[in-house]
This record gives sequence, C-alpha cells and structure tokens, in this order.
Amino acid sequence: MNVKEKDTVTREERSLLETLDKSVRSEKVHAQILPILERVRTQLARRPNSLMAWEPIALETFGAFPSAIRSGWVFILRAGSDTGAERHPNSHQRMMSFDGTGDLKTDAKSAENEVQTESEIVWQSNILVSDPQALLERRWVSIPQNIWHRPVIPKGADWVVVSFHTVPAAELIEERPGAKQMLYLSEQGETAKTRHD
Repeated sequence: MNVKEKDTVTREERSLLETLDKSVRSEKVHAQILPILERVRTQLARRPNSLMAWEPIALETFGAFPSAIRSGWVFILRAGSDTGAERHPNSHQRMMSFDGTGDLKTDAKSAENEVQTESEIVWQSNILVSDPQALLERRWVSIPQNIWHRPVIPKGADWVVVSFHTVPAAELIEERPGAKQMLYLSEQGETAKTRHD
C-alpha cells in the first residue's frame, strides 16, 4: 500500500496483505524461499549488466492461500539501479521487502494514463524496509492494475522482494511507456532485464 493509500486502504486489502505477510514470514515458507533466492542471486551474478533477476514461486509453497492470488515471485534488484517505469495491465500486484531496502515509486496520480516517456509520470516515493518489526505499511506496497511503478535501489546492497500477482505467472504482462508489452516468463533465461532507461 503506497503512502497515499495508507489512510484509505480497505479493510479487505489490509487483511489480504496481513495474510500474505504471515505466510511469507512463517519459518516453513521462509525456508522454502531461500533456495529460490540463491538461484536468483546466482542468475543475477552471472549477468553483470542485468538490473534484476527473478523466478516464480509455486503457490503450493505458501499453503492455504487467498484465491485472488494466482502467482508469486522472488525478485532481486541490483544495488544502485533504477529499473524504469512499468505497469501490469492485467494484474494487481502486492510486493513485500524481503531483504534490504528500496524505493518503490508509484504514479502519484494513480490514473490509468497512457504515457510515451517516464518523464510524463509524477512519482511518489514509497521507501520499503525488511525489518519484521516495522509496520506493514513500511514493508508492503499494493499496486492496482495499470498503475505505473518503478523500483529505485540505493547503492550498497541488492534489494530482495517477494511479489504476488492476480494472474498466473505465464500470463503476467509488463508494459513500459510507449505501450511496449512483454510477458515476464518470456524474458526469463538468457534475456534477463538489462534496461537502463
């Protein structure tokens, strides 16, 4: 939930985030995420020009789960990078800071606007931390369908996030300014993200 939404988030959304949070932070799930995390870390290390690497997580990993959630992911975003503006025209994303910190900037207008360049978007900062004692709002962000967002990672340490979407992994669409679209899974493997815009 971004800063703008903190006071207006519905009880239903907050309840969903609390359910996701409890699951991800459980010892059992945490232990199952660690090997995935290491694979993703290795993938990023092998590709020094990539801004990020990722891998979907089987939903069975999380046990009983809200039916609205159709896919889970681990992302590692490289320290000192800005991965650029993106949005998901077919999914509501919920993301938690798992290790490290970063700024998940969101479109301050929260409008489903068409833009040709990132400079047309008014950004709102949402600095997320991984401290389990921090408030839910400091660890999670909820990004509705079609809302522009961009991760900006400080220098010093990579940022590990766990992300959830309302579409299956094979159907998740990423859109960039100028209406450039792609499927996340189609870009996995040898064509990991190397954007520098």
